[in-house]
Amino acid sequence: MSTKTSFYASQLRHELAARNRQYARGRAHVESYGSDPVVVYAPEIDRHGNFFDPAYAAIAARPDWMRRFNKVHAQAARSLPKAERKWRELDSSTSSDALLMNVFCTPGALSLPALRRALCLDDNAAPVFGWRARVPLVNGRADRTEVDLRLGSLLLEAKLTESDFQSCAAAAIEQYRDLDLAFDRSLLPRVALPPKRRKEPAEFPENYSQEFESIIIDPQENPRELLPEVAEHISNRNLHAADNSEAPLSGYASYQLIRNVLAAYAEQCSFCVIHDERRPDLREEWFRVMTAVKSAELRTRLKVLTWQELAAFLPAELQDFLDCKYGIVTPGRIPSSIGPEAASQ
Repeated sequence: MSTKTSFYASQLRHELAARNRQYARGRAHVESYGSDPVVVYAPEIDRHGNFFDPAYAAIAARPDWMRRFNKVHAQAARSLPKAERKWRELDSSTSSDALLMNVFCTPGALSLPALRRALCLDDNAAPVFGWRARVPLVNGRADRTEVDLRLGSLLLEAKLTESDFQSCAAAAIEQYRDLDLAFDRSLLPRVALPPKRRKEPAEFPENYSQEFESIIIDPQENPRELLPEVAEHISNRNLHAADNSEAPLSGYASYQLIRNVLAAYAEQCSFCVIHDERRPDLREEWFRVMTAVKSAELRTRLKVLTWQELAAFLPAELQDFLDCKYGIVTPGRIPSSIGPEAASQ
């Protein structure tokens, strides 16, 4: 992670911690351990502190949306107090998936003409969270990349405090069938990876939760038939000891962006990244990947928006929620203030 990226991510986490410390008063919650604690909410009888009340009611009424709560908080055992119910990723105030659902599960939001124009939505398809794309591999099979949200012909990737768009070994990336059709690979951002990466304990599960999610084989397929390079990448992902004596592996940065562009290419969809305007580093990463896209027609289907730009098209009550809890306001507005007690802790 670059120093610039680390600065922007840590600054945003610090602000979200202060805002949620203030917002959480009167709501069931805990704080994570460590020097930079994060507020994590617990569900109550008919509400959840991490969600806008109308959005949570809509989520609770849809079993397919409620399944998003099945993903357990990756670092709960190390960073959170024990509870009767296992902590989930969507409980965390830094969860980009929770923010995404707050926006798109609010009743009536997707019917607003201004929002539909901003996203170039061309149909009335219902939101599908965690949609599994089938991105073709060179061996004729496909992985099942998880896309944060599909809205008809639009795929969306949501970011908030995540450190970056993650990286992946070149040997695995180069098994995508359409890599050279969609990209000039010489222009894609590269990175050197330790041969055996260690996943350090972290309070921010969003940094790890999707790291290898695209290397998921259809249950009907035999993992033994994977190409050797992909199989080796999968087997190495759980190694816990780093051996610095070995030469670093060649890899690609911004792996999530590459694979989602390939998903859009294969599905003939549009793809949009939504990030916070306080994270210009993420926008720069996205532009670097877009530069490597060969087809002008494909580039016209690639978009980027900030949560702040989206806020301008949302209902007033939802805008107030986003302001208080996330500091997300429409461009030109100043976010609500944070009390001195919450800011100083």
